[in-house]
Amino acid sequence: MKSREGTVVDADELMAGMFEEAKRSTEALGKNDYIGEEAGLLYEMIGMGALKYFILKVDPKKNMLFNPNESIDFNGNTAPFIQYTYARTASLLRKATENGLEWQSAISDTFIPEMQEISLLHSIYEFPQVIKLAGDTLSPALIANYVYELGKAFNRFYQEIPIFKEQDSEKQFFRLQLSKFLAITIKNGMSLLGIGVPERM
Repeated sequence: MKSREGTVVDADELMAGMFEEAKRSTEALGKNDYIGEEAGLLYEMIGMGALKYFILKVDPKKNMLFNPNESIDFNGNTAPFIQYTYARTASLLRKATENGLEWQSAISDTFIPEMQEISLLHSIYEFPQVIKLAGDTLSPALIANYVYELGKAFNRFYQEIPIFKEQDSEKQFFRLQLSKFLAITIKNGMSLLGIGVPERM
């Protein structure tokens, strides 16, 4: 691993730089509900997650050029984007619980999900096959990019399908349960890559 100038990159300096980049970007975007030591742990999670993910999302047979600024982007194919998506689902579920919704109630056998919900379920159920293929091909990039696509799919779902404004309680509860299922999958996928996800951002 070398810099553009051909000099050897010091791992400690790189990690310290990622911490500072995570702190700068997070504070600039206002994506931080933490203070003091908790804030430091969040910056470390985001910085180290960004570094690991940027490397792991590339097929191991290919060369790659690491860009610290690009790796911290909250809108691209990055760990911070996925971490923020997870934090959003966690916030959604906390809000449901705080509002007294019995969202973990059983859904009736006659319930029929909408097409977007079915599509999201199909994506979630692909996870075991993705893990197997990643293991067979020795390519963690498959898991990284799967989790990213799952995050994108959830954000589309979240924007287009009402949850708290839904008047039908069964539909509402199903969407909250689907969000929980997706959050677990994202957390497990990122865990396989050695990356943590925050409950709040």
